[in-house]
Amino acid sequence: MFQQVMLELTNGSVKTLEIFFLTLLGALPLGLIISFGSMSKFFPLKAVAKTVVWIIRGTPLMLQLIIIYYGPGLILGQNLWGMGNSGRFVAVIVAFIINYGAYFSEIFRGGIESISQGQYDAGAVLGLTKRQVFFKIILLQVIKRILPPISNEVINLVKDTSLARIIAVYEIIWAGQLFIKSDGLIWPLFMTGAYYLLFSGLITIGFNQLEKKLSYFK
Repeated sequence: MFQQVMLELTNGSVKTLEIFFLTLLGALPLGLIISFGSMSKFFPLKAVAKTVVWIIRGTPLMLQLIIIYYGPGLILGQNLWGMGNSGRFVAVIVAFIINYGAYFSEIFRGGIESISQGQYDAGAVLGLTKRQVFFKIILLQVIKRILPPISNEVINLVKDTSLARIIAVYEIIWAGQLFIKSDGLIWPLFMTGAYYLLFSGLITIGFNQLEKKLSYFK
């Protein structure tokens, strides 16, 4: 029985990790793009970006998952995500990327706006283009300042992956819960809790090390 439990939990954890890494891969650049829209001097673009962020941050991720997966079929009469497990998985990734992209955008915006105008001016005096100023002077300072809130959101993402089961995507909690129904066992769920604690702990250690490497920005 122990081997069977570990096999199911391993399969579930693999799917959880896929959701986690694919979400970060899409949400981080999306968040940066949305943050530029939120700071744009072009009012229509700024208004659209801020409205999208307000809607996403103001509604539950669970609701967004349900709407993104079922909405196209009910509204357009066509399933955009494909059939079966692969279609549900794609919908989960899209929903998670949009949700976390909105949260990351506000973190990026706050970090970028926290840098004083004098540093931009100093870069311009040195003859650097706006692009060079941003990537050579501003970006690393922004990363240093946003690491704590980013690490908090990343840890939240670890736990939020469990919401994928709302639209029947197999992940580690689903794997652990199977044994309650079939064998009356509760301890596999405690093992899923240990998995989340371990994964969150590793992420915390990783971000702490990264903060130390960037500690020369005071």
